[in-house]
Amino acid sequence: MRIVIAGEGSGQAGELKQALVGMGLDWEVAAVDAAGPDGMTADAPVDVFVCPLRLGTLQGAEILAQMRNAYPGAVRIVLLDKNEESHALHALDCAHRMLNTPLDASELIEAVDSVVDLRELLDNAELKQAIGRIGSLPPPPRIYIELTQLLRDPDASNFEVAEVLSQDPGVAAKVLRLCNSAFFSGGRQITDMRTAVTRLGMQSLRGLVLASETFGSVQSSDAVDRDAMQERALMTSRLAARLLGGSSAELAATAGLLAEVGRLLPGVRAGDDESGPHYAEAGAYLLGLWGLPMPIVEAVAYHRTPARLRGSGFWVVGAVHVASALVLGEPVDEKYLRQVGVIDKLPKWREMAESMAQPA
Repeated sequence: MRIVIAGEGSGQAGELKQALVGMGLDWEVAAVDAAGPDGMTADAPVDVFVCPLRLGTLQGAEILAQMRNAYPGAVRIVLLDKNEESHALHALDCAHRMLNTPLDASELIEAVDSVVDLRELLDNAELKQAIGRIGSLPPPPRIYIELTQLLRDPDASNFEVAEVLSQDPGVAAKVLRLCNSAFFSGGRQITDMRTAVTRLGMQSLRGLVLASETFGSVQSSDAVDRDAMQERALMTSRLAARLLGGSSAELAATAGLLAEVGRLLPGVRAGDDESGPHYAEAGAYLLGLWGLPMPIVEAVAYHRTPARLRGSGFWVVGAVHVASALVLGEPVDEKYLRQVGVIDKLPKWREMAESMAQPA
């Protein structure tokens, strides 16, 4: 295993190397000043690439994108200070994990191991065969992706956002119907997209668009109740965002919205006594093909078994697990909550879920 730390990382590299040796790992650690793959040749493979959120005049997302193209098999990790998280989420398009500085050897090992485990999980032959038997996988949510790209422009106007939403009348109609539902309605009926943009806010709007496109495009058997599933997805999304809060709330909201998307794929199972790949793994596989950020893919894959994702603490996976279990009325993994130090919050979270379930 070869780890490359970009930037002024010679001191960190030396400390990390000593720590890894102390743990009995013979991983190779190298520090480079290059702000990208320049100078890294094919005969010097990169298994793990670590870089700060900013490196000189470059952004971490730009550096990670270069590394993704040059070394697609490498685990990519972005480092950030505690006050940088609100500016780091865009880097997750290209990164597998975020870790805090100073870099801790045990956290790095757990992060790398968990990404490798996820790859092995999604590289399951049975899963690939089951997905391969589907005539055509649903396409990525085009309007959602365009909307996400537009919202990265700080000068984007509500008019421009409404124009994007209006490209697909079916999506626009469904968004208007959903934003007038009990989940999002503020009392006055919303009848046009510009008002919806202003009234709902961008985060909620993106969630509604994603729900509209996803639950409308994925073909499933008649046995799946789409309306009930979408209702659970919206509630799980809102609850997960509230449980996690902060700048990661949007990640949790999106992952919660998509937690059950695998149920829409044919040939999947919901329990242990059935054949075929589990719907959580199938859903994560689909989202991985769509190119959604790794924390969302991880949360969907492990939302039923959060303890399998080592070293993540109570982050997106934990929030989606608790939210999904409470919405479905299933047991919460209390052993896991004790391990990550949040078991004392469970009674409050149950009350929150019950309050959200009450009719508006």
